[in-house]
This record gives sequence, structure tokens and C-alpha cells, in this order.
Amino acid sequence: MLSSIGSELALAACMFVGAALYTSVGHAGASAYIAMMALFGVASTSMRPTALVLNVIVATFTSWRFIRAGQFRWRTLWLYLIGAMPLALLGGSIKLPGEFYRPLVGVVLLLGAVRLLWPTPIRSAVRWSDPPVPVAILCGAGIGLLSGLTGTGGGIFLSPLLMFAGWSDVKAASGVAAAFILVISAFGLLGNVASVGALPSDLPLYIAAVMLGAVVGTTLGIRLPTNVILKALGFVLVVAGCKLIGVY
Repeated sequence: MLSSIGSELALAACMFVGAALYTSVGHAGASAYIAMMALFGVASTSMRPTALVLNVIVATFTSWRFIRAGQFRWRTLWLYLIGAMPLALLGGSIKLPGEFYRPLVGVVLLLGAVRLLWPTPIRSAVRWSDPPVPVAILCGAGIGLLSGLTGTGGGIFLSPLLMFAGWSDVKAASGVAAAFILVISAFGLLGNVASVGALPSDLPLYIAAVMLGAVVGTTLGIRLPTNVILKALGFVLVVAGCKLIGVY
């Protein structure tokens, strides 16, 4: 019993750290939660619904904090959601060979991380502008498809796109990503309602841990300088990319 309790507390502590890191850049941490649960031997049937529930809760709080702080633009968000919502449902219904697809996406994320961690200024940190409406909708569709295929909220794809293309202010991008993740995660959970029966009995403990992490992370994200947020996002992409490749 003691070893079981110790394992549950250790997993909750890891989730706290993951939530603090991810929410500092407007993400909710689904990929980190899944990786942590896998390391701690949580049943595979429980991992995805647990991660989605935690994602919805964390993204709701994170969105609220960034919107309240003025770090959000509805004009940036809704264009991507139009394309993303139906394609996220489609992506969730497609089963691709994970041994080929997930490493490919992981490499893409790692390349994005290298660019964010590189000392050369990112375009959106200097100047930014709204994308053409059709382009944003098509990009949203692609991100929605990737989100459905990988079982994530899509923030790990949306944030780098906004940064590299110069389509959002860096701080506003955090709020946009959080709201995007909330909607896409909710769609993912609705598409897997039957799976909620596999939620673990320790879920309240995990919810408390990630909420505490979200309080810390969003506070940092609101107060940190732009260049620090970009480096934090780069590190988040490294974690997510390594997870998809199968490093841990």
C-alpha cells in the first residue's frame, strides 16, 4: 500500500512540474501527462482519457488567466478553429502505423525547437500581422488533423506556426494556444466518451497537482519577457518531440 501511495504521489508531483512548464507557454501538457503515466505503469486504457480530462481542466484555467491578462486575440483563434474542429474528429478516427508517423512528427517538433532555441530573433518577436483568412483556415485544418492523429490538443503545432510565420504577438499566442487546446481537447473527449469509464480512482489527486502547476505556470507566462517565453516553448517542443520519437 505504501509503495502504491508513493508511486501515485510521485506521478502527481511529475504532473505538477509538467503543468507548470507547459502552461507557462499556454499549453495544457497532454503529451507530458501521457509520457509520465507510461513511465509509472498506468494502464494504457486510462492514459488517453485521463490526459484529455486534465487537458480540458488545465486549458480552461490557462485560457481564463491569459485572456484576463489581455494576452489573447479572438481574431487569431477563430480562423484556426473553423478548420481544426472537423479535422480533429477525422484524425481521431484514423489509425496510422505509429512506428512511422509519430517519429516523423517528433522530428518536426524537434526542428521547431532548434529554431526557437537559436539566438536569432523570431519574426513574431519583432513584428507580426494577421494571416489571410483562407490560409489560416487551411492551417487550422492541418493542425486539427495532426491533433486527432497524435491525441494531443494541438498547441505544440499551433504555437510554432504562429511564431515562425509572424502571425501573432508572442504573449497573445499563449492565450490563443490555450483556448485552441481547450476546444480541441473537449472535442477529443467527446469523441471518446465511452473511455471515461477507465478513468483512474486517483484522478482527483492528479487534477489538484496539475491545477497547482497551472497556477505557477500561468503566473510565470504572464510575467516573463518575450525571449524567455520563446525559450520555454522551445524546451516544451523538445519534451514533446522526444516523447513522440520514443526517447522516453
